[in-house]
Amino acid sequence: MLDDIAGSVRRAALELMDKAGLTAGKSVVVGCSTSEISGYNVGTNSNAEIGVVVFDALYSVFAERGVYLAAQCCEHLNRALVVEREVAAHWEVVNAVPFFDAGGAFATAAYEGLNDPVVVGSFRADAGIDIGGTLIGMHLKRVAVPLRLETLFVGKAAVIAARTRPMLVGGARARYDDALM
Repeated sequence: MLDDIAGSVRRAALELMDKAGLTAGKSVVVGCSTSEISGYNVGTNSNAEIGVVVFDALYSVFAERGVYLAAQCCEHLNRALVVEREVAAHWEVVNAVPFFDAGGAFATAAYEGLNDPVVVGSFRADAGIDIGGTLIGMHLKRVAVPLRLETLFVGKAAVIAARTRPMLVGGARARYDDALM
């Protein structure tokens, strides 16, 4: 089961990289309910082992390509995010350390697995993956564009993904830079 979860997570991460056109220096926010992956309701049956498997699979894809991972905590930590300290330079660092019962299994695994982790209160990522309905939208840049991935589930949890694009201003007479789209 854990190998299947890791494989699904890797596939979803690679699909996101491709479909969102992510390159080194970009960022991805990930929300993950290990309860949902196991077939339970969000927050009812967290699983530390699954949290580590999901983090390791994501980190192996994103870090290798220079893309920064922001791991969303649960609502007990106000959906704060675990990031590498170097990414936090433009964000407000908060005094929190996620653990199994406050932050969630995935965020705890991220805090333990990143090189120099800190927790920030908010973040604006270039793309995102929501595993199990954790509501990552508040941490995406202003204009989110849904992406349909072939990987629809991780375990029993639904997977939803998005990329972002710059806002379009000026209406019908405006000209746009297609390279930014």
